[in-house]
Amino acid sequence: MSELSTKTVLHKRISNFVDWIKPDPSKREEIKERSKSVRKNIKNKAEEKDLVIRSTPYGGSFSSRCGLKRHFRGDAEVEGLDVDLCFVVDDKDNDSINLDYLLDAFYTIVDECYPKTTKEKTKSSIKLMFDDHVNFDIVPLLIGKNNDEQILIRANGERIKTAVKKHTEFVRSRTKSSSAEVGRVHFNECLRLMKWWRDNHSSSSYTLSGDNSPSSFLMNLLAAHAYDKLSVKMTYAETLAEWFSYLAHVVRNKEAVLFNDYSKPVADKYKWSVIDPVNPENNIVGKWDDMKRNELADWLENSSNNWNRIIHFQEDNEDKKCLDQLVEIFGKSFKNHCDNN
Repeated sequence: MSELSTKTVLHKRISNFVDWIKPDPSKREEIKERSKSVRKNIKNKAEEKDLVIRSTPYGGSFSSRCGLKRHFRGDAEVEGLDVDLCFVVDDKDNDSINLDYLLDAFYTIVDECYPKTTKEKTKSSIKLMFDDHVNFDIVPLLIGKNNDEQILIRANGERIKTAVKKHTEFVRSRTKSSSAEVGRVHFNECLRLMKWWRDNHSSSSYTLSGDNSPSSFLMNLLAAHAYDKLSVKMTYAETLAEWFSYLAHVVRNKEAVLFNDYSKPVADKYKWSVIDPVNPENNIVGKWDDMKRNELADWLENSSNNWNRIIHFQEDNEDKKCLDQLVEIFGKSFKNHCDNN
């Protein structure tokens, strides 16, 4: 097999896997229409119960086109496309509103709208799960100082300023700029691969597993930081080899991850800093200890080495060895689905 054809096979395999983990683009409009219906039903029911819903902004991975159609949990591939539906509540006494109250109120609302559909209360939402594996996360927020700002309440009572639309645009803008580059590789597809990589490594970790696993939001910001520094290359392998090497250095050396999209943030002098681009006061890894950070650095360094081997085996036309390294990065699912047509 020639070097050119080996390189083509490698890129095609990763492309096939991306297509397998991402939502079916032909169903996007249908899901958007269902989202509108669910949003309308819940908003109307909430207002019947005297909750004032000021807005229902589009947000989350479906809106920013970086979500997964399925996830890796333990040793299993779990079907489930998650669509976030945000409901911004306005209440003159919102300083006294707690998360349990909001979640209980919205659980009742969702249950009355969809009594025969499976649902569950999570840490910050009500998950509405339909039989076709499309899940709607009903996320209550409080209104902020203006229409573009919301307040996220955490389980410990902490209130975090956020901006749903700006977070969506943060990801979309990078996907759009990457689309101007030559080739198929786009920012959001690389982000999907990083999320799957995170799930694969979390499944065998004690420190960074379950609720302690690196959040999708953290993956968004690390991927954006790598993209801002390195952009994308002609192939996924070239792109991710550079991204993982760079991010391994960033995490190991506690280099600050900052963005100037909406503000001019300042790093925390005493902690590793990954600053929320819409809220410069929110260091999303501010509570991480060195054990967590070092394990994430280990993941990135080990996978960076895998990518270097992949590039080497590709150049030497070692197709099987190349595939074995990809399985190390993405799990057995990659081998089972990388040759799909």
